[in-house]
Order: sequence, then structure tokens, then C-alpha cells
Amino acid sequence: MVRTVRVGSADDDRYDRSKRLGWFDLDRVSGARVLLVGAGALGNEVAKDLALSGFRKVTIVDMDHVVGSNLSRCLFFSQADAAKRRAKAEAVAEGMLRLNRDCRPEPIVGRVEEMPPELIRRFDIVLGCLDSIDARLYVNALAYPARKVYIDGGMEGMVGKVMVSKPPDGACLQCGMNRTHGKIASLRFSCTGKDVVFHEPRLAAEITTTSVVSAVMVREALKVVSGHPEMLLDNAFYYDGQRNVSEELEIDLDPGCPLHAGRS
Repeated sequence: MVRTVRVGSADDDRYDRSKRLGWFDLDRVSGARVLLVGAGALGNEVAKDLALSGFRKVTIVDMDHVVGSNLSRCLFFSQADAAKRRAKAEAVAEGMLRLNRDCRPEPIVGRVEEMPPELIRRFDIVLGCLDSIDARLYVNALAYPARKVYIDGGMEGMVGKVMVSKPPDGACLQCGMNRTHGKIASLRFSCTGKDVVFHEPRLAAEITTTSVVSAVMVREALKVVSGHPEMLLDNAFYYDGQRNVSEELEIDLDPGCPLHAGRS
């Protein structure tokens, strides 16, 4: 049987270049159910990469609204959004649709801590783009027992870190926490939201570091849902844009962590 291939058909395929990676599985990617927690600067970039990579079923959770200081780092926010104090989750969902009409993003406006704990079991993978350590630990505490891979990203200035928590055997986010984290675990560094008290000065942030961290997060998500856990980062990826270095940091499983009680 002779198969006819139309000249230029590869250029018409939105995902042709991704498929050339060999391990990329578009069916799995498009069918994966993703929970994206946090729709600020990092959440914007992660959502962009998810939409362009072929993810369709993305639920976005964020409690905040858009303000002017977001606009230098957030692709999906506009001056009009800031003037209207539009919910970040809704603006990000609309932005994903503009990039890829096949997306089916679902915005949820609210604190992740107020969501039903069983919500996380609906998803295949969780990506955290949160400023609050308390919220990150909450998501980690739900994801690990549910055996959901949790990819956590964070930044300060030109320094960023990505941690991949892989249950049931890998270290979780709490395993890598130190005393300093413990002291500020209950503080929130949200620029908006209800009853916010700023306990610390706002942190430095810029878009290039945000872009690097988000790219690593979504790259690891693609590996997970494509069925290649052996390719995942072990523990944490550290990036310093000022010194132009990146490295992988080893994080041991903490036997004292409550999520690993009784394990050596």
C-alpha cells in the first residue's frame, strides 16, 4: 500500500517539533489532568508553557487579584486587569485559551488551603507556584500521600529552585525544609488578598529567572505524564542567574518528616 504524504504537512502539525523528541507522548500530555496552584509571575509562565506544550486539562487555583506591579512579569495580565482588580486565576485561564484553543482551563478563585483535601486526587500531577511556605507545605502534605508527583518552584531575585517530589520513595518538600523555613511557614507574601499583613519586605523578582524556573517545571511535568519518570530530576534544581550557574542539589529523605514516619 502506498501512503501519500502531503508536502508541508509537518509544518501544519502544531506539535511536530515536540514529537521529534522521541519520548514526548502527545496523547498522554493532552489527556493529563494538571493542578496549577498559584497564578502570579511564576504561574503565568508555567501556564504559558503548559498551553504551548499540549496540556489541555489545567485547573488554576489562586486567591489574589491583579495589581500594577504584576505587569512587568506576567504575560497574561493587562492594565485593564489591574484597573478592574481581576482575579489572577481567571486572567490566566483566559490567556491559556488565547494561546491554544484546545485548552480547557478551569479557574478556581480561593485559597488552596480552603479547597477540599480530596480535590488533589482528581489530578495526575501538581505544580506549585506559591510564595507562601505554609501553602506549599499544605499542597505537599496532600500530594505525597495521594502519590501525586508535586513539582514546586520558587524564586528570590535572580535565584530560583525547582524540587520534584516523587512518592512513594523520594524526598518530599518538607524533607528539604530548615529552621528558617519553619519560622516563616505561616507567613504569606501575597501582594493582594484579604487581611494581608506584610511581615517582610517584598522580594526582588524579574522575568528572566521566572522564565527559567517555569521552563524546568514544565519540562519535568512533560516527562512525568509522557511516562518517563527515570528522566526526572532527582531532588532539586538550583539556578543562579547572577552567577550564570545551575546545579542539582541532593535532598535526603528525612526519617523525621511526618510524611515518612517509620521509614529508614
